[in-house]
Amino acid sequence: MIDAQTLEAPTENPTIRTSRRWSPGACVWCGGTESVEEYRNEPRCATCRHHESVIEEARRFMGMYGLRPIGGTLQSDDDEEYEHRLGARDSRRVLNEIRLEHQPDPELVRKALRPRAAAVVAEGKPAAKRPSTASSATGSSRTASASAKTAAPVKTGTVDIDEIQTRALALLDQLTAIDAQLSLVADQSGLAARARRSDLEKQKATVLRTLAALEKARLSAASK
Repeated sequence: MIDAQTLEAPTENPTIRTSRRWSPGACVWCGGTESVEEYRNEPRCATCRHHESVIEEARRFMGMYGLRPIGGTLQSDDDEEYEHRLGARDSRRVLNEIRLEHQPDPELVRKALRPRAAAVVAEGKPAAKRPSTASSATGSSRTASASAKTAAPVKTGTVDIDEIQTRALALLDQLTAIDAQLSLVADQSGLAARARRSDLEKQKATVLRTLAALEKARLSAASK
């Protein structure tokens, strides 16, 4: 469906739209015919898809960091948030300016999409293959011979203490690198820095848990 918030966004200067009518194969929003493709179950042109994507990306960014939804003022905590809000506002304004004065009947739009959908299905449908008697017989003989074979026993070995120590040393090096990166972003502010710190802290916690598991395995092997 067309972005509902696009309709709700206020425009600074109301635009007098040129009277245009939708025709099958054209964009349902603006009536354009440039690179029309299906977008959210509707035919949309390249321009509309671009601006809708900008708005969707801004909405996803705000949701990811728990920020105020887009719309309203451009007040932001950092430059990245501001750029998303500004881009979404500009895209909404463009969409409102190019919108058809009279939206097409949804039933007519669905009818126009049916031939295109049928063509896509026909192109993607694989050709039916006739089973070969010879290949079936060969497959049956292979299955029989495979089932006749005895499964090889699974070998189980003892815990290698040297291998545990090697892995532990590698993890300690990784832990040192993570701590160094954490020190670099410790004093940085902004959403990107906070997200980076959170990711590094998760990596550090994973490494520490793995080291604890290796130490437990080493002690268990040493006691045997």
